[in-house]
Amino acid sequence: MRHLKRLLLLILVIYVLPALASAGWWSLQNHPKSWREADWGTSGVLPKPDADPEAAIYIMSASTGGLKGAVASHSWIVTKASGDTAYNRYDKVGWGSPIRRNNYVADAYWYSNRPRIVREIKGTEATRLIPAVESAIQSYPYSGVGDYRIYPGPNSNSFVAHVLRAVPDLGAVLPPDAVGRDFLTDGRMFEIDADGRDMHATLYGLVGIAAGARSGFEVHFMGLVAGVDVANPGVKIPAFGRIGL
Repeated sequence: MRHLKRLLLLILVIYVLPALASAGWWSLQNHPKSWREADWGTSGVLPKPDADPEAAIYIMSASTGGLKGAVASHSWIVTKASGDTAYNRYDKVGWGSPIRRNNYVADAYWYSNRPRIVREIKGTEATRLIPAVESAIQSYPYSGVGDYRIYPGPNSNSFVAHVLRAVPDLGAVLPPDAVGRDFLTDGRMFEIDADGRDMHATLYGLVGIAAGARSGFEVHFMGLVAGVDVANPGVKIPAFGRIGL
C-alpha cells in the first residue's frame, strides 16, 4: 500500500499538477469560441516559397483548439522540392479522408494558435530526404476514412511521429504536448527506429517509455510526457513542453 501511495503521489506531482496548471493558464487567455471564429490564415512563420529556390522540409506544430489546447498540440509536415514555388503540406485530420495534402496554408495558424518549427532541413539534405518522407506518408496504414481517433491515437501526431520514426535522418522528436505521438503504427507495443538510435515501448500510447539519442529518456502516462533530453540538454514537462537548459 505504501508503494502504491508513493506511485500515486509521483503521478500527481509529475503529470497531474502541471496539466492542471497549464489548463488554468490557458483558461485565462483569449481563444476563439469555435473553429468558425478561428484564424486559419498564414502566420508568416515560413519564408515565401518562391523566395528561396532551395529544397526544404519543415516539421510544424501548434497548440490545438478548445480546452485541450492547454495540454495538446497538432503537428504536420511541409515539403518543397528544389526550384518549386509552392509548399506541400501534409496533415492527418479527424474527418473525411484523414491524410490531407494542402488543405491548409503551409504555415497557417491552427485554431488561431501560432505554429512553431520543430525541425527545419534545407538544401541537398532536404532533396535527399523528401522521397523517403513522401514514401513514409504514402505507406501510413491509418489513411482511410474512419482511421482517426483523437485519443490515444492514431491521430495527427501519430501520423507525423510515424514519418519521423521511418525517416530517422530527419532528426526530430515531436514536442511533449503532441498527444498521440506515442501510439505506434499497427498498434505495436515495441519499436526501434530505422537507424536503431531510439527505442519505444508503449501500451497503445497510454503508458510507456522512450529512450535513445533523439528522445533522451521519457516516461509517458495517459498521453502526457515527462523526461530529459540528453543530446540537447533540457527537461520535458507534461503539458508545458520542452524547456532547454
